[in-house]
Amino acid sequence: MAVFTISRQFGAGGKTLGKMVAETLDYTFADSSIIQMISKQANVSAKWVRSFEKEAGGMMSRAISSIVSQRMVDRILKDERGYLDEKIYLDYLVLTIVQMADEGDAVIMGRGSQYILKGHPDVFHVLLIDDMEDRVKFIMEQYNYSRSRSARLVNSEDKRRANLYKKLGKYDYDDPSLYHLVLNMGQFDLQSAHDILCKLVSK
Repeated sequence: MAVFTISRQFGAGGKTLGKMVAETLDYTFADSSIIQMISKQANVSAKWVRSFEKEAGGMMSRAISSIVSQRMVDRILKDERGYLDEKIYLDYLVLTIVQMADEGDAVIMGRGSQYILKGHPDVFHVLLIDDMEDRVKFIMEQYNYSRSRSARLVNSEDKRRANLYKKLGKYDYDDPSLYHLVLNMGQFDLQSAHDILCKLVSK
């Protein structure tokens, strides 16, 4: 009953690899499903949760927290329409990831899961890295984007994830000591990486 957390530089193929491993092992693949679970628990729309993920640590979430008064929050909660701010989002994020890990047999994508589940039994923490050029090429091939659009996307996602880790009070997310395994995807193809992860479970 193992669990993988897969952290990655955007464009290193982490999501593709996670899906491959989950399919082979018949594990739950936890990516967008985390958004749905937070949405249900917080009683807000999945779109609202997704906006917090996109703007984690950015101006939008700070602005929402500052302009909504406690009286308004209480009224929203009383109406059972739900409310979400940065702190509530992070609380539900931690709760959701811990619940998934406790249930086992899951591949959890990013979202600070390597910190949230640090020391959790039967969890393997994996980090995927690659150089910028390879990451841009991967996005171009996966989504048929232009080089310039792919480069902008890689840069913006790197910044967004750094902001999320900052909100979790973490700055060392690329420290290899946090992980059981660091894979340089410039040296591995996806199938080889998949085989390595599946062998970890068998052992």
